Amino acid sequence: MASFDIVSEIDKQEIDNALNQARKELATRFDFKGSTAEIQQEKDKIILTAADATHLRGLREIVVGKLSKRGVDLRNIDQQEPAISSMGHARQEMKIQQGLEGEKAKEIIAAIKAAGFKVQNQLQDQQIRVTGKKKDELQAVIQFVRSKDFGVATNFKNFRD
Repeated sequence: MASFDIVSEIDKQEIDNALNQARKELATRFDFKGSTAEIQQEKDKIILTAADATHLRGLREIVVGKLSKRGVDLRNIDQQEPAISSMGHARQEMKIQQGLEGEKAKEIIAAIKAAGFKVQNQLQDQQIRVTGKKKDELQAVIQFVRSKDFGVATNFKNFRD
């Protein structure tokens, strides 16, 4: 039986490249001269800090622009509410979502079942394994999932005959 996996992953190298480009632009931008603005990356989040809300907004625009130019799917970047202190310092976290969470995976599985494809779906460790007898049926499922917007990036890997 043929199978493939539906995953939701972002290339970490592209995120690193985009953040490095954003840091370079930050160093040369005139409107950020003399102010404290910083881009940090932890395991699965990006932390933006700036002197005030206006600089934070500009910093966020730089980072989001660089991420989108590098081909990072912004649906997998959850932008938290900015935290602005009484002193004026602003901080914002952007969480990077890797893998399909429970509700999104169930939504995708339900949509595939509702479409009436003759395949089996199985949730395995933040990815969905789809198996079927015919390659054409599996390719139709891939086209179907690509045509829908589930609010997360969907990638396909491990296509086996």
